[in-house]
Amino acid sequence: MMAARQSADEIFREFKEHSISEFFRRNSQMLGYSGKVRSLTTIVHEYLSNSLDACEEAGILPEVKIAVKELAESKYSVTVSDNGPGIPGKHVGKALATVLAGTKFHRYLQQRGQQGIGASGCTLFSKITTGKSIHVKSGTSREHYECDVTLDIKSNKSLIENMKKMDSDATGTEVSGEFGDVKYEKSDHGVYEYVKRTALSNPHVTIRLTEPDGNEAVFLRATNELPKRAREIKPHPLGITTNDLVDFAHRSESRKITSFLQESFARVTPMKIDELRGIVKDVDLDSDPRSIKWEDAEKLVKAFKEIKWMAPELDSLSEIGEKQIEIAIKNILNPVFVSVIERKPRVFRGGIPFVVEAGIAYGGSAGKPREISKAEAATAPIDGQRSSSEGNILRFANKVPLLFDASNCAITEAAKGIDWKRYSIANFDEEPISVLVNVSSVYVPYSGVGKQAISQEEEIIDEIKLAVQDCARALQRYLGGVRSKEVQESRYKTIMRYVSQLSGDLSDITGAKREEIEKSLKALVEQRYSQPSDEEEEADQKQEEGGSKPGEGEKGEEAEEE
Repeated sequence: MMAARQSADEIFREFKEHSISEFFRRNSQMLGYSGKVRSLTTIVHEYLSNSLDACEEAGILPEVKIAVKELAESKYSVTVSDNGPGIPGKHVGKALATVLAGTKFHRYLQQRGQQGIGASGCTLFSKITTGKSIHVKSGTSREHYECDVTLDIKSNKSLIENMKKMDSDATGTEVSGEFGDVKYEKSDHGVYEYVKRTALSNPHVTIRLTEPDGNEAVFLRATNELPKRAREIKPHPLGITTNDLVDFAHRSESRKITSFLQESFARVTPMKIDELRGIVKDVDLDSDPRSIKWEDAEKLVKAFKEIKWMAPELDSLSEIGEKQIEIAIKNILNPVFVSVIERKPRVFRGGIPFVVEAGIAYGGSAGKPREISKAEAATAPIDGQRSSSEGNILRFANKVPLLFDASNCAITEAAKGIDWKRYSIANFDEEPISVLVNVSSVYVPYSGVGKQAISQEEEIIDEIKLAVQDCARALQRYLGGVRSKEVQESRYKTIMRYVSQLSGDLSDITGAKREEIEKSLKALVEQRYSQPSDEEEEADQKQEEGGSKPGEGEKGEEAEEE
């Protein structure tokens, strides 16, 4: 039997408009709230990132306290406090309980957060899993207050209750909330690992984490030097689309398209305007930008690609720095070998600047622990490193750890695509090695709203490969030296085993005293193996000269890639 047909009016009777908050209530997994362990880590990630951004922008060395308490099964409270500049009371609602509101999305400036969703997403998740508000204490140079903040999901509006003044003279912000459907677990994807990696990529930060069992893990800052402060810049003409240009133009207050282009975008000079006039002769560049049509904007964007522009300004980038990465790696992983490289800034999609930093740590606490069989344990070296550790890729974007969605990330794609055997690493998954990669950009092309994986842009993957290969060459030289020494020591021990027997045989043949023969033979062996032979020294020197050092010119790196 056929179903009764419905008219368009009947179908559209249920047509309704929904807020962005309602959308994310039903699709919270898009914000990173999928799985109990991941959800709790996401909450800490959002609050910690906001604290670090606020402190750095204010020029303050960050000190952050995190406390996680178990309230019931799958229910925890999270409290995060910092010594930052605080949140003005009139902005607290939009900052913590209005999705897509904040100080970051509209600015062409490198920061950890980008979308204005993070802290508001936490407020939303608290409401839909416990029905509770977020309690806030904050102090600025002008006011100190506390209040409860929640979210009206249907209207995407913040609701503030119990606002009252506090007696305090300290600046900073403390947020505290209760969250359901979460779990604390000490795993590769848990809160502890996230905080540890944050300390690794932010050596200027002190973080104190109180775990549910009462244990306090303290990650003290390894340097008192704040990272270079990023400066807000204008977007580059090669990095915008037709839609971007139309949007910018319709919001412009300039009287002409020529002045609008020079005021809104970087590297646009009167000389470049003259070049544009010669290419897009049928577009009136003296007209009002607010009246620009899509077709004209499309012609301008196409013309941008025909002009040779200066590279984008790089003041918008704030990388960790080679020295700081090395300090952090030694402080957290205590390896026997470390190599760090910072590549020159590059651009992707034509005009978006980014920079790649990489480091390799070997031995010590590098790599990640793995269970070993009894058979492996019986044949393991004394230090157990090769058997008890496996290769680990530490991914970061704008100094923020990326713990999830590793298989979809450009960093994983680049690191796994390297032939590690060429660098004396027989099996990456069975070595005590950690590869750290940080990608910094005003716009990190995340593959999802949860910001846990970097989209596999070709230019970014190529840069990551070159950076890691640079560090791997230094590791190869180190391992070559270590293994050469091991061979020498093995030969020395083998020969010394037979010195006593040989001395006795020679004494019987020659009639000379055995003690004197043995003494002479030991002296010869010591002389031979106490220092490298001329041939070995020459070979080592050639190997050193043949491999390019970290930071050397592009030609050597390009040749290595080929």
